[in-house]
Amino acid sequence: MRLIVDSGSTKTDWIAIDDNGSILFETFTLGLNPQVLTEYIIEERIINNYDLYQNRKKIKKIHFYGAGCGTKPPKELLKKVLTPIFVNSEFDIKEDTYAAVYACCKPGEKAIVSILGTGSNCSYYDGKEIHQKVTSLGYVLMDDASGNYFGRQLLRDYYFNRLSKELETKFKEEFNLEAEVIKDYLYKKPNPNTYLAKFAKFLVQNKDLKYSKKLIKKGFNLFISNQIRQFDNCKDVELHFVGSIGFYLKDELEKRIKKKNMKLGKVLRRPIEGLVAYYQGLWFYFFAITDISILAFFGNPETSTVSLAGADSLSNHFP
Repeated sequence: MRLIVDSGSTKTDWIAIDDNGSILFETFTLGLNPQVLTEYIIEERIINNYDLYQNRKKIKKIHFYGAGCGTKPPKELLKKVLTPIFVNSEFDIKEDTYAAVYACCKPGEKAIVSILGTGSNCSYYDGKEIHQKVTSLGYVLMDDASGNYFGRQLLRDYYFNRLSKELETKFKEEFNLEAEVIKDYLYKKPNPNTYLAKFAKFLVQNKDLKYSKKLIKKGFNLFISNQIRQFDNCKDVELHFVGSIGFYLKDELEKRIKKKNMKLGKVLRRPIEGLVAYYQGLWFYFFAITDISILAFFGNPETSTVSLAGADSLSNHFP
């Protein structure tokens, strides 16, 4: 049995497959970003999951793709936590960029692949290797156009009295905006980046208002300028995006991309289905039909499946 894991800062998807590529079970935990969580919290989130704990000794290999796993120290921290839990397993730990690439790109395809979820990043895939021009310094200094970026801007503008009366009233009705509560989440509790990203749902729900349009435009323009334009061939290859921000703001993103004379490729909410196809050794393509994506797997007919996945509800899957 193998585990394929797609871990963001907010949520982690786990899918177990057998040697034939058949799915044995699917489950999820809260996010497991080793850059912002302690060993104790990561361990607790894993062992409290029934499916993972019950099958922990059966797992022979774990393919882990995670936010915060781009450098050696967080990878080592994560492996230190995983090893005593999954005692019979080998571990292949990579940053989440690889999951996005495997989910979006056909074999040999050259493309720029970006993640716009709780956090954000951007890479160029030359058909064989992944290249990055910008070293991430985390959510405080980076992450343009991410969930935590938009959440941070919303909070700032609320406290600087820059929201319209209509938007300010809605904002106060939906969230506890007392200063002490906010500071407690930001400076004392784990996952402050995830906390900030929760406010981005409000921006998406009110995306047609003047203030929201302006902020969304600013965020996407920053991301294009600071990340995508680092690559000289950004106008020659398709731009693929993975993550809830890109998915739920696809129309706004496409407008910005076209304005810069660039080509928008796939926009996926999460890459886990594509990862499963990758490890099953199957070809896969995403076809857009209105708001519905059809994921078609082509390969061994005994293990191939065709699934129809619509745009899941915003409240259940954001960010």
